[in-house]
Amino acid sequence: MPFARSFRCGHCGVDVSLDAPGTTHRNHCPACLWSRHLDRNVPGDRTADCSGGMEPIAVTVRGEGRWVLIHRCTQCGRLRLNKTAGDDNVLQLMRLAALPLTMPFVPFAAEPDGPVPAKPRKPRHGQTARRQGGASAT
Repeated sequence: MPFARSFRCGHCGVDVSLDAPGTTHRNHCPACLWSRHLDRNVPGDRTADCSGGMEPIAVTVRGEGRWVLIHRCTQCGRLRLNKTAGDDNVLQLMRLAALPLTMPFVPFAAEPDGPVPAKPRKPRHGQTARRQGGASAT
């Protein structure tokens, strides 16, 4: 390994230094942002039983504007929050941040017979005579 304290990413194969700017417990790859399910309750406890791959699924922002990765375990489904590090891939972070913009918040389904025509609106009270050609006194 090229670093004294490092690990090899199980997802993309990059050698990753454990010494990362902005965090004391490096547990994700700065290139692909994937992690491994190692911690159970506290960052750095390394007591998880699973050790599955942790897929980065989103980012969120905590106090003082700190970006945090949201990982989901591919084996057990557990969600974990992980602080971003100063050497994380900015393009990957932006891709995760923009992901909700690519998906509509309301599922759109095509109507089987085409679009539904709009219903005619009822006239407001007092406008019936004018619309039906009623004469006005002058």
